[in-house]
Amino acid sequence: MDSASYVSRCIAALPEARQRTLSLIADLDDEQMIGPRLEIVNPLLWEIGHLAWFQEYWVLRHLNGRPPILANGDALYDSAKVAHETRWDLPLLSRTATLTYMQEVLDRVIDQYGGVKDPNGDAAYFLSLVLFHEDMHDEAFGYTRQTLGYPKPSFDRIGQMSQAIENFEASENLGDAPVPGGRFLLGRVPDCPFVFDNEMQAHEVAVEPFAISRTATTNGEFAAFVDDGGYERKEFWNDGGWHWRTSVDARHPVYWQRDASHWQRRNFDKWVLLEDYLPVLHVNWFEADAFCRWAKRRLPTEAEWEMAASTEPTAGRNGIAAAKRDFPWGDEAPTVNRANLDWRSGGCMDVRALSESDSAFGCRQMIGNVWEWTASDFDPYPGFQPGPYKEYSQPWFVDHKALRGGCWTTRSRLIHNTYRNFYQPHRRDVWAGFRTCAL
Repeated sequence: MDSASYVSRCIAALPEARQRTLSLIADLDDEQMIGPRLEIVNPLLWEIGHLAWFQEYWVLRHLNGRPPILANGDALYDSAKVAHETRWDLPLLSRTATLTYMQEVLDRVIDQYGGVKDPNGDAAYFLSLVLFHEDMHDEAFGYTRQTLGYPKPSFDRIGQMSQAIENFEASENLGDAPVPGGRFLLGRVPDCPFVFDNEMQAHEVAVEPFAISRTATTNGEFAAFVDDGGYERKEFWNDGGWHWRTSVDARHPVYWQRDASHWQRRNFDKWVLLEDYLPVLHVNWFEADAFCRWAKRRLPTEAEWEMAASTEPTAGRNGIAAAKRDFPWGDEAPTVNRANLDWRSGGCMDVRALSESDSAFGCRQMIGNVWEWTASDFDPYPGFQPGPYKEYSQPWFVDHKALRGGCWTTRSRLIHNTYRNFYQPHRRDVWAGFRTCAL
């Protein structure tokens, strides 16, 4: 795709992304827009202002040299300089003024690039950056609503996947997928106008043969670990995990509770019976690792996950795996029959659904439904160079774990096989689960 077409596609997507943002806060009152002071969430009123500031900073100011719209915008909304714990104390704009600022920035960006036949060389990159940044924050708005017990957001497109959910064989025993290993290129070749800096510097790695579960770990499987005293048995936890578990007195996943005979989970502001075949959700890396020790399994490395998702069973030239797929099923963009993305389903679906999502090795739903923890630290690839937005990856290489695959709220334009997400191992507010490998 040429640069002008790519820019036009970004300009067309920006208003849709903004509408999604506004839909995620439209039903919240002013008190909810501030919310309690917590380590794992932002005040939503600050966060929507930050979205507009980020768009203004990179497209209007950095790329086009325009002066700031807000005299104190940097002091309010620059996340690299405004400490998280101070964001509740800032003299934020009112809700009305914030929405006005958001619209003004968006209008100016569209006026700058809408219909431009020969955009400057960097326009595609920075328009992608601000678009994907808003998509990521929209996902965060979803787990903020879950964390704070706000009602489930409602969109017109939710429910479109009901037919896809029904079309699977419930008795199918998916088990493990054997992967022969070998050499392949980990990471993404910069073959489009925008690639995240932590995916670049694709490099050859060698992977030993392994077997990986065809599906994500389910609620039912994780409940067996909980019911077997898994949270009380120190032998299943590494030192950091045991310290975390005891410090917060964790005895089960954060949004679970048990009545007389059944586990329940909190889905936004409602308690529902635990669904055995939905992927376990809102578990952190420590919990995933402990489950693996109990089950005599292990988490896949990033290289194993990406190989299972993107390569073919046959070797290519010189023993290196043949050309990688953009998605587990091939290079075609995600559809409702291949991936649970874009908020369409209103939540996670049965791990056995969407057989059309299978990778070449038969791994199901590696894109969408639930983020998957890996065994790997979130480290830079050899030769890493930070992108223009230097704070995107570089500050987080020290103490974060890598996740792969996206979840039901991830936008389909954002996710692909080489995309790397990253969180600290104690975080269990995000839409994260895991799949496992045989020892």
